[in-house]
Amino acid sequence: MTIRLPAGDGGFRAYEPRKEPLAATPGTPFTSRTVFSAAHVVADPFADSTPDSPAAVDWDATLAFRRHLWSHGLGVAEAMDTAQRGMGLDWAGAAELIRRSAAEAKAVGGLIACGVGTDQLTGPATLAEVRAAYEEQLALVEESGAQAILMASRALAAAAKGPEDYLEIYGHLLRQSAEPVVLHWLGPMFDPALEGYWGSSDLDAATDTFLEVIAAHPDKVDGIKVSLLEAQREIDIRRRLPQGVRCYTGDDFNYPELIAGDEQGFSHALLGIFDPLGPLAAEAVRVLDTGDAKGFRELLDPTVELSRHLFQAPTRFYKTGVVFLAWLAGHQSHFTMVGGLQSARSLPHFARAYELADGLGLFPDPKLAEERMKNLLSLYGVTQ
Repeated sequence: MTIRLPAGDGGFRAYEPRKEPLAATPGTPFTSRTVFSAAHVVADPFADSTPDSPAAVDWDATLAFRRHLWSHGLGVAEAMDTAQRGMGLDWAGAAELIRRSAAEAKAVGGLIACGVGTDQLTGPATLAEVRAAYEEQLALVEESGAQAILMASRALAAAAKGPEDYLEIYGHLLRQSAEPVVLHWLGPMFDPALEGYWGSSDLDAATDTFLEVIAAHPDKVDGIKVSLLEAQREIDIRRRLPQGVRCYTGDDFNYPELIAGDEQGFSHALLGIFDPLGPLAAEAVRVLDTGDAKGFRELLDPTVELSRHLFQAPTRFYKTGVVFLAWLAGHQSHFTMVGGLQSARSLPHFARAYELADGLGLFPDPKLAEERMKNLLSLYGVTQ
């Protein structure tokens, strides 16, 4: 049996769905790399809400998905941009998400790190207000027992006059953090409001400031997450890090080669694409744990086409594809997103995402995925 998919040019193509999923079983954490999946939130489809309303979250389904990731040995990067921080999930919702997920991680022994930002600020802010907002969120994450990820701040990008303001704010936060944190550099392709972060639109100058922050406080920086979608820049930064500071790749275009590494080092991972790829990614890292870099690449390289599709410009809407695949995979009963973001990609985009994910064997029940894809197509007026 075939399914009729829109081709994007006004025509259609026939696709024959896969019959069997990829065989991937739950397992223990990894030995050669520390790997986090940034995880999405599941909306409550029955809440009477609008795109401007506070997020209505289905907590049971949201936490069940985190248990799914932990069962495969992955860590969870919580309340990050994958969870729609600043794109449907406000600080009140993020704070509740952090509390609940941290408690769940403690109950099951799962690895968790949580995003610390300034998104409780809703208008122009002074540097003092930016610092206070960061401090409030850092305190909540530390009280929850999770590791902190200092996220890039829209408010800081707007308020900072130059590199010295970044050095002052981050230096203050690192001095007062109880445990080493992860510093997160999110590029403007993920959030246009972050253009010129670290005090310059020149990436070489910005990199120097970023590294200056780390060099001044190496004992308070567990690692960095770089999300610039430039593999060579990440490698160059990685080679300049102080001893003991890790690089967690956030490059959803080039992650296999960056995680595999070279003769001078490698990247760990903190990736949004590992939300839909969780079991397959875990299987690949376990192969890498044995020292088989070639086998690792053979498993993970074929996933890059799907990742590049989901993260294509405008990149910030990749969350829509992530949640779409979670619905097809049976991790949630509906395709609804907080903020109504399920409308952010086209039907041809969904069709190609389905085809690529099915080809990789990502759906535990291929028949269910096919039925749900057909249901979506019928809503758009596509007959089979």
